[in-house]
Amino acid sequence: MDEINIKQLTLAVRTIAEEKNLPEETVLSIIEQAIAAAWRRDNGERDQEVRSELNVNDGTASVFVAREVVEEVGSDALEISLKDAKKVKKDAVLGDIIEEKHEVTSFGRVAAQTAKQVVLQRLREAEREVVLEEYEDKIGTVVNGIVQRVEPRVIRVELGKASGIIPQSEQIQGEFYSVGSRIKVFIKDIERDNRGPQLILSRANEQFVEYLFRQEVPELEAGAVEIKAIAREAGRRTKLAVASTVPGVDPVGTFVGGHGTRVQAVMNEIGDQEKIDIITFDESTEQFIKNALSPAEVARVSINEKDKRATVYVNEDQQSIAIGRAGQNVRLASRLTGYELDIEQALPTKAAPQAPKKNIEDSLLDAVEESSKE
Repeated sequence: MDEINIKQLTLAVRTIAEEKNLPEETVLSIIEQAIAAAWRRDNGERDQEVRSELNVNDGTASVFVAREVVEEVGSDALEISLKDAKKVKKDAVLGDIIEEKHEVTSFGRVAAQTAKQVVLQRLREAEREVVLEEYEDKIGTVVNGIVQRVEPRVIRVELGKASGIIPQSEQIQGEFYSVGSRIKVFIKDIERDNRGPQLILSRANEQFVEYLFRQEVPELEAGAVEIKAIAREAGRRTKLAVASTVPGVDPVGTFVGGHGTRVQAVMNEIGDQEKIDIITFDESTEQFIKNALSPAEVARVSINEKDKRATVYVNEDQQSIAIGRAGQNVRLASRLTGYELDIEQALPTKAAPQAPKKNIEDSLLDAVEESSKE
């Protein structure tokens, strides 16, 4: 059956709606779009304004072609002269949009194929919309998924009813994904573009780590400890600033867990190649910056509040630790504290205090000399 029969289409609306679990009006509008596309294929031109109406009661379809009323017709498909327009609508004026109605009963073979393609594509999109609406309220949570396909730029993951993608920017660097393996993913967003809606998943963002810690640290849910800030370079290092709201509770110890079990559980999920630094948050900006640069030892910090910058002075042997490999430690500490950090070498303390040291040696030598003279 290559020719589309409108009556059959009308009957199909209800069946499709039930099968695909879609509202009837959605299916109806999809089929109307398909009829318009098919009519345009058979009788019209590509950029014509065509819409159609399907009458479910008597199984007929009408197509409406819109044309603008102009003085001089440049394109018959899009424009109509005032004289011709008045035949359709007596009070037509220039600039009006005139719709002419055409009855449709069936289509030729090529148009029927066009209609079929439109219906299939739009149904798929509508189905995805319905599924995605279920995931709308899961944005910001972590779910289990199965790796479906590994492509050069994206990883496709199946999450039960829907599937989503982990773009390159949201993947953990150096992590290997194999088809069929189970992974946890953070539902970041629903992106709607011309190819239809898409679930964007992440394993590289800060919230993913935060969620994993929430699973491991019951005190977080209870409110005894809190995460004040997170800075992360996925696959390399994460810095977590934590604080406790209850006196006597050690926030860092709470997150690390006995024998490091809690941190280990998170690392098992994100991979051992990523280091996790857990540091104590401090209300004093200077102290917070010192903590954030851990494991480096900081001599002193000078803060410029206006520009949100701080110069951090460290001893020579601590400089490379403070900066970190490829500048990573200082970069993450900057993001964690919200201050642009400049690492400078602390100058040796003034020469004055060293003078007495010399005197002691001198006096010692003198004493030795004295004693030798005796």
